[in-house]
Amino acid sequence: QSPLPVVPMQPRGAATKCFPGEAVCSPWQCVEGASRLTILSFNCVQVQKKNYREEKKRAAKELFSALKDPTVIIMANWLKIRGTLKSWTKLWCVLKPGVLLIYKTPKVDHWVGTILLSACKLIERPSKKDGFCFKLYHPLDKSIWTMKGPKGENVGSITQPLPSSYLIFRAVSESDGELNESTLRNHHMENDTCSDKSERETHEESENGTTEKSRRLTEESDTDQSEIQTDLSPDVVSTIYNEQTEEEMAPAGETSQTETVSEENKGLIWTLLKQLRPGMDLSRVVLPTFILEPRSFLDKLSDYYYHANFLSEAALEQDAYCRMKHVLKWYLSGFYKKPKGLKKPYNPILGETFRCRWYHPQTNSCTFYIAEQVSHHPPVSAFYVSNQKDGFCISGSILAKSKYYGNSLSAVLDGTAKLLFLNLEEEYVITMPYAHCKGILYGKLTMELGGKVTIVCEKTKYSTELEFKLKPLFGGYNSVNQISGTISLGNEVMATVEGHWDGEVFLDQKMNGHKDLFWSPTSEVRMQRLRRQVVQLGQQGEFESERLWQHVTSAIKEKDQLKATQEKYILEEAQRQAARERKDQPWHPRLFQFDPITNEWHYKYANACVKHRIITFFLSCSR
Repeated sequence: QSPLPVVPMQPRGAATKCFPGEAVCSPWQCVEGASRLTILSFNCVQVQKKNYREEKKRAAKELFSALKDPTVIIMANWLKIRGTLKSWTKLWCVLKPGVLLIYKTPKVDHWVGTILLSACKLIERPSKKDGFCFKLYHPLDKSIWTMKGPKGENVGSITQPLPSSYLIFRAVSESDGELNESTLRNHHMENDTCSDKSERETHEESENGTTEKSRRLTEESDTDQSEIQTDLSPDVVSTIYNEQTEEEMAPAGETSQTETVSEENKGLIWTLLKQLRPGMDLSRVVLPTFILEPRSFLDKLSDYYYHANFLSEAALEQDAYCRMKHVLKWYLSGFYKKPKGLKKPYNPILGETFRCRWYHPQTNSCTFYIAEQVSHHPPVSAFYVSNQKDGFCISGSILAKSKYYGNSLSAVLDGTAKLLFLNLEEEYVITMPYAHCKGILYGKLTMELGGKVTIVCEKTKYSTELEFKLKPLFGGYNSVNQISGTISLGNEVMATVEGHWDGEVFLDQKMNGHKDLFWSPTSEVRMQRLRRQVVQLGQQGEFESERLWQHVTSAIKEKDQLKATQEKYILEEAQRQAARERKDQPWHPRLFQFDPITNEWHYKYANACVKHRIITFFLSCSR
């Protein structure tokens, strides 16, 4: 064996070569370099640990906030749960994003347990009893329960023993599985609770100061049934939805889109115009109240869903071309509802929300709409629409931009809406026209819609292109509110569209040469449209549109412009004060979150695990 090579000792500070071809350096410099690398690596790990801790806190805070916030409820209802003794216990179940909370009563003081839905699978289960039955279970036979309750409870209320790795649920009884139209119109799947009595009766009892006594809580097995009497809290009142009775709908044509301005208001307009320059963005300009439509922009965006039944029909259509026609008809149905004159809705306050729903009598389902103002500068409104039972949802955001051009101005709605048919996994990307107002300095003050819009389905390759045409200088009555366009498959034109967006629209199909009336908002069609329901004012949150703007709206309807201006200033000043208090701290929306990769806003609770199937179950319980 060769002797080991002897490495001569270098005197302290002597130079050596670290690697062939490298510059000569001191061995202490090598140690220094290694130390610096170690320090950098240590700092990197520390940053990662800090981010890790912050992300854990953020996730815990988000879940804790959802558990604590009484408004963040997807669904609540009585359900029967089968225990380990194979008998059934009737318990109050509250579905929130990612979790299912179980209580003894709707008073929510007696917590039984919390199920982590992300760990569960769901399957429908056969039952000898009437109603819908399903099973939530862990596929690896692990526990589905959390260790603590929403208020930090360590021990749940005593009930009959419940299994640890699964639970079997079902509708209380056949009578609870039936729901007539009036009851369903008081049923909310995203944010409400439902009782066995109609919500109208519950509300009336609450108003009269009465309490509901001797509520029945039933335990039932497949062969035996016993009943227990118990009292519920008199304070439990389900969210009340009222059908909207007052709304303004102007007739078709140019006459309803013109505004006669009084001499007093002309002076206000002139004072405002002296501050403006052509091409200026009007998003920061405070507009006089006499041109305001007494409702929020978040409310106005919901005008497209009075005929959401066309989307229910489209979801069942087998032919892709026919589906596109249904989608186009639904899109056109959102324009004829317009206020009389030239009116602009309120600019939403940052954090403002709006929610409503439409009942579908044909399918016994509901379409739900929720929107939030997620940014103020620039003004961005995000929205989410869902009808899980009929199989469609819509999401999107709109950046509202206004430009002044001297005698005219344009309000551009920059953004897209994405319509998704859940069972088909088809997505339709939709854009919006702009609103054009002319005659500000001279001529007749008039509002029109203009621009090209598209409806594109990448999966089927079908697309629709429409052009909203402004009235030409020497055009007659028939040239107002004109549209024209095509439905295409790839580059092949399948049909042409022409007519008026607030009147008759004709479809000329190239395959057979037939030209038929495609859409017309006749009086009969308007009578058949879905009825919108809004949350009762007393049950709205502080930042919900109707409650937030109620004093401004009341003053405008009373034609008290001075009071309307004062109330509007109070809201705007409160918003400015909140911005000053935040300083450089970012503001985070409560219902929506921004995806920097897709540059889109997404509803936070749209993809909660098992949520859609749970909602389908609740709707099945309510049929």
